[in-house]
Amino acid sequence: MYAVEISEPGGPQVLRWRETPEVVPGPGEVLIEVAAAGVNRADLLQRQGHYPPPAGASEVPGLECSGTVAAVGEDVTAWQVGDRVCALLSGGGYAERVVVDAGLVLPVPTGVDLVDAAGLPEAAATVWSNVFDIAELDKGQSILVHGGAGGIGTVAIQLATVFGARVLTTARADHADALRRLGAELIIDYRDEDFVAVVADHTDNRGVDVILDNMGASYLERNIKTLAFGGRLAVIGMQGGRSATLNLGALLVKRGRISAAGLRARPLIDRIRIIDAVAREVWPLVARQLVKPVVAQRIPLSEAPAAHEAMEAGGHLGKILLTR
Repeated sequence: MYAVEISEPGGPQVLRWRETPEVVPGPGEVLIEVAAAGVNRADLLQRQGHYPPPAGASEVPGLECSGTVAAVGEDVTAWQVGDRVCALLSGGGYAERVVVDAGLVLPVPTGVDLVDAAGLPEAAATVWSNVFDIAELDKGQSILVHGGAGGIGTVAIQLATVFGARVLTTARADHADALRRLGAELIIDYRDEDFVAVVADHTDNRGVDVILDNMGASYLERNIKTLAFGGRLAVIGMQGGRSATLNLGALLVKRGRISAAGLRARPLIDRIRIIDAVAREVWPLVARQLVKPVVAQRIPLSEAPAAHEAMEAGGHLGKILLTR
């Protein structure tokens, strides 16, 4: 089979479409014939040498995919050859075929294109686990979604809206109309607006109950200022750096809390629990078209460098997908 390999840490040009050994499902695993793979920031970090896969995971990048079940291992009864599925991966998605634990596989939701489904598992699992499970966003509360135009941001806006929350987001002004259609009531242009001041004005100085943050260090102080009393900051990315000084006094006064949680390195049992929740809570909403995948570009798997260049350039709305 063919897969995208990282020849050495570096820029997009180190991604090579090469023939690699076939993968075979073991007990409890499913072999998926890949139709498409989602491109995520974590893939860029892995390519640069900053985010190695967990022990035992494929060295091939790609944390989510969609496709058709090609084979199943021993003890797998939930899936059959020919099933249309998508899956959360620890790696291996940028390939013609990938092996994944059966517990991390989801059916392609009713009404969703097989290719577009590749953009759902990572975003849905990230949003559900961080916004609803850990940060406990509830009906009638408010959330600030940083990076609302991204793959995770577009899903977060839709899910929070459906669950009855008020949604504010930071994004480029040219995406404002599209994000309002997804449910955001306020779009803050991060390039020339101070989100602390804008949120304070919009909420009569109350702040927001939850912040979903992909920036990390560079936003930490301002995020804490923006939290309401009892607010929760959920950090899922470090595009703005890893280290910052934390004013515990400011956090204490607001009785706030901070969480930071990824998916890839969690124990398998935790990831299966999250996927079970996504299947139960999110997939019915997707089937009813209350939450939809937002796809910016489809690029052939063999042209993975172009997909990474597009991700690094930014300015797109939704997910970038690699297709067969």
